[in-house]
Amino acid sequence: METGRREVKGADLIASLWAQARALGTMVLDQLYPPACAVCAAPIADGQGICGACFARLGSITAPLCLVLGIPFDVSLGDDAVSAEALADPPPFSRARAAVRYGEIAQALVTRLKYGDRTELAPFCARLMSGAGHDYWSAKPLLVPVPLHASRLRFRRYNQSLLLAQALGRQLGLDVDPHLLKRHRKTRSQIGLSGDGRARNVQGAFVAHADALVRLRGRRVVLVDDVYTTGATVKAATRALLRGGASGVDILTFARVVRGDEDPI
Repeated sequence: METGRREVKGADLIASLWAQARALGTMVLDQLYPPACAVCAAPIADGQGICGACFARLGSITAPLCLVLGIPFDVSLGDDAVSAEALADPPPFSRARAAVRYGEIAQALVTRLKYGDRTELAPFCARLMSGAGHDYWSAKPLLVPVPLHASRLRFRRYNQSLLLAQALGRQLGLDVDPHLLKRHRKTRSQIGLSGDGRARNVQGAFVAHADALVRLRGRRVVLVDDVYTTGATVKAATRALLRGGASGVDILTFARVVRGDEDPI
């Protein structure tokens, strides 16, 4: 018994010393390389985000919005209001939510996260996403990132959607399954394609894991991605998840393109 206590105390001491060493290392790095805004490089207190000026220009998406697609309305039409887009072309998923509009600041953050090895931005983006998806969490859903094709993953070395899903999982205490959905067909980049072109490009590109029913265990899925543009990718992924046995699918992205805003994609 005494040996066990000594082992626990020893482990606690090691953990404490390791935490102190990491804190000291962070302080040294902050002195050598002061934390800066990920967008404009202005000095900030926390090196994992953006400055107040850039945050003010981020363009958060809040109510009133479409119950289904999460598109922001200019005026309140009621809590159950549905946009014309959702009525004209009902999506296979239940709801879609995004934290911010895809504008200049959001584009800079996504670009740095996605292509610039700024993986430390994932927790910052995930904190905003957790608020946008607040209606989802009471159901304790399974978080599933939109996957990359194996060849693209080898080129990029990481999947930004998985980083976002993992950060959300840690913040909310939710499970993440990075292998429930597979991108088994290589597709060209969606950039520059029309809405119909995007839909054709990803048609049949996803398949659910053969043991999806066992892995799901009756839970809903929240499909996580970085940007919602036309919805072609998440719609194709949702259909694969529903075929695999998901009881329902909701979408959560960091940013979304809003009609009327400048579309930089």
